[in-house]
Amino acid sequence: MNINNSINDIDVEKLDQIERGKRIKYIRENELNMNKTQLAKEIGVSGQFLGLVEDGKGNLVYKSIKKLKNLSGHSADYILYGLDDSTIEKTKKCLQNYSETQITNALQTIRELAIFLKNI
Repeated sequence: MNINNSINDIDVEKLDQIERGKRIKYIRENELNMNKTQLAKEIGVSGQFLGLVEDGKGNLVYKSIKKLKNLSGHSADYILYGLDDSTIEKTKKCLQNYSETQITNALQTIRELAIFLKNI
């Protein structure tokens, strides 16, 4: 085991934790308009622990992430990793005027195109 790789993994994990905390704080302050105590109560943690999470010094457990997800409307992928969660809603809006058969046929065409492009 290379010690440098271990240190780099820890650094990346710590940076992810800090960024996750910033996202949670942003959601709390700017979208939910709650103080720490209010959000902490809603997701089942103490205000002090939520402060540690927001400072990048702790992680929420699954149950609390699920509650935050339901409360905020954000996906767990956004809360945990910062992945854009608006894509699903945009796709739903785009596809609402098409029948299930039309969507299924389009997906099959995309699969066939992907196979064709892969073999070029």
